[in-house]
Amino acid sequence: MPRPTINDVALAAGVSKGAVSFALHDRPGVAPATRERILNVARELGWTPSARARALSVSKALAVGLVMARRPDTLRADPFFPSFIAGVESVLSDHGYALLLQMVSDPDRERQSYRRLASEGRVDGVFVTDLLVADERPELLSEIGLPAVILGPGNKNPYWPVVGADDAPGIVAAVEHLLALGHTRIAHVGGPSAVVHGVSRREAWCGTLRAAGLPDAPFVETDFSAESGAAATRHLLDLDEPPTAVIYANDLMAMAGLSLAVSRGIDVPGRLSIVGFDDTEIAAHLQPALTSVRQDAIAWGRAAATRLLELIDGTDPTPVELAPAALVIRASTGPANSGAAYAAPSPRRRSTTERARMEKQ
Repeated sequence: MPRPTINDVALAAGVSKGAVSFALHDRPGVAPATRERILNVARELGWTPSARARALSVSKALAVGLVMARRPDTLRADPFFPSFIAGVESVLSDHGYALLLQMVSDPDRERQSYRRLASEGRVDGVFVTDLLVADERPELLSEIGLPAVILGPGNKNPYWPVVGADDAPGIVAAVEHLLALGHTRIAHVGGPSAVVHGVSRREAWCGTLRAAGLPDAPFVETDFSAESGAAATRHLLDLDEPPTAVIYANDLMAMAGLSLAVSRGIDVPGRLSIVGFDDTEIAAHLQPALTSVRQDAIAWGRAAATRLLELIDGTDPTPVELAPAALVIRASTGPANSGAAYAAPSPRRRSTTERARMEKQ
């Protein structure tokens, strides 16, 4: 009868080969209950390490995964992820690793993808993005023994390391900048309340207003898309008492909001000040140039990839200090105008040719 292998233990325990290796060699990265289950299965199967196996390095896929439960069009339009992935790839390529990117339709399929990737040994670890307030993915990845790095605004996690910059200082700086310009009606177009960075930006905005002694201002929850940003702006401008300034949770929505305001004949920043978040490359080239909160997505990608490879190899983490989000002031913000809110755009004067054409009709 052939001797049991790590593959046999992994199949019987319902985990990845990497999880079995971590458990058998007493390395971090496996939940205590999962470790105990693996050890029990190994004893039941009679697994023992061979001299040859000890002499060989642990088999690796030399790939890491990024599974995202997003619509492809939202990723295409999101300026953050191309820069983040560029930072990731700059580290992976130096270490002979590849990035496996999967787009899935919903969270259930995302969890299925993690299980499949682990059982098939296709990746050695994964990045977890869009962390939820009540997120089950870190615990799942610990149970199946798939190393992970969580991307977030500096929150701790009981299962895996978190890599990310604190986005609150950027939002606080944006609100304080607008307050200094005389604005008191400062709205926020934010992300989903179930997403950690959506919540952190909203709390920073709300907390800074309250610290200034101002009442709660209008807030509109969105899905971070340009379409939802435009719809949120339309809602805010149609209020009986519209805001004189709006802080958006990303540049994409801010650009959509700027376009909508201009289409209504609203002077930016004369009547409405606009602030974005991410400081994408195009932000400085808009008319007017967009005031935005800057974060270094490339550095974030490098730091996340470095930490994940260290976790896979079981080496000590390299200290990482990502610069906190910072405000970049440009032409889309200006002093508050205390006059009437927003007048409807004046009818366009028709040319002589147009008037003549209408008279003939």
